[in-house]
Amino acid sequence: MRSSFRGPALAGLLATALLVAAPGLCGAEGWPDFRGPSGQGHSATAGLPTSFSPSDHVRWKVALPGKGWSTPIIDDGRVFLTTAVPSGETPPAKQSLRALCLDAATGKMLWDRELFSKDMTTAKSHTKNSFASPSCITDGRHVFFHFGPDGTAAVDRDGTTVWSNDSLGYDPQHGAGSSPIFVGNLLAFTGDGVADPFIAALDRSTGALAWKTARPEMPDPKWSFCTPLLVEADGRRQVVSPAGHMVCSYDADSGRELWRVRYPNKWSVVPRPIFSHGLVFVCTGYDGPAELLAIKPDGEGDVTDTHVVWKTDDNIPHNPSPVIVGDAIYLVADNGIASCRDAATGKLHWRHRLGGNFSSSLVHAGGTLWIVSEQGVCTAFAADPTEYRELGSGDMGEQVLASLAAAEGAFFLRTEGHLYRIE
Repeated sequence: MRSSFRGPALAGLLATALLVAAPGLCGAEGWPDFRGPSGQGHSATAGLPTSFSPSDHVRWKVALPGKGWSTPIIDDGRVFLTTAVPSGETPPAKQSLRALCLDAATGKMLWDRELFSKDMTTAKSHTKNSFASPSCITDGRHVFFHFGPDGTAAVDRDGTTVWSNDSLGYDPQHGAGSSPIFVGNLLAFTGDGVADPFIAALDRSTGALAWKTARPEMPDPKWSFCTPLLVEADGRRQVVSPAGHMVCSYDADSGRELWRVRYPNKWSVVPRPIFSHGLVFVCTGYDGPAELLAIKPDGEGDVTDTHVVWKTDDNIPHNPSPVIVGDAIYLVADNGIASCRDAATGKLHWRHRLGGNFSSSLVHAGGTLWIVSEQGVCTAFAADPTEYRELGSGDMGEQVLASLAAAEGAFFLRTEGHLYRIE
């Protein structure tokens, strides 16, 4: 760890804040992590538009420096996100990994801070990735920025770095993709790289390593990019974390593995798991068709043959995260096929082609689902298990790989070069 905190006073202030802050995320009207207040793509925001464009329903639009595909995080009138700004020749030898804070009402840049500067001469990143793709997370007092193998930092709302830790490096193969999560007073994230994949947790007040657990033995390729999910099931707080070739559940306090379900020859998992109806829903990754598994999270050890309630490989996403509304699970595959299934049984209710290609995830509010294609076309449709009903659409005219955030009566949408507030 490099200078893991900037003086004992700042670390002490953060430790005190964690004692009085809510144990999880900030209030429900914000968008405090990659998938919102619940971590599963739901927003309590009402009155969101079903159709919009660069000239319609836009309150403000601002250009963003550098490149990043992290989802905007919104809390108490502020927007937080990451970016990577290159320097020197192309391809750049160095990247300035930065934290941005904007005023949510006006789009004004409040501060722009460099957290890490890294030599990326030999670093690899997929053409649809960036060096700033993991989303940050906030508890309402501090914001935790994560750049995968390049470092993690805690920053206060004024942009002052409280601690930074870049000791957990690894080769991610295609660049970082997994976002951090809160596990009580810990900050957990994965390091599923080319070799020696792991999941780890840092102390949120100091940045010190609390636990680190090696993934089970697995064949190559090993890399994966999935954000874990904290669930309470079977009387246990579990960190459910899909990896290459398997999904594992870990004890939240110690990092001890509780159970695993194998999906051989699947890796590069991206969609975040969801938890509902007493089941954990996991999308597997490449190669070939992805599968959707519904798993009972009450086992011990390898439960592949005993705890998978149902599974299907029919138009399952490799990238977009699904959403459950009521008794139905809604999915959009990378090729634009939307589908709806019964969450308890997996029975198909309907299937519909949206068109386009998709990397961003579904967002739900008030009975409506939204998703934006890689081509920048947003589609809104009803969360209705009986039929597909489109409610609106709009073309933003730019590439979009980041997911929508819904908070404070608006959408916040990151395109290739801009950040929009849409209401």
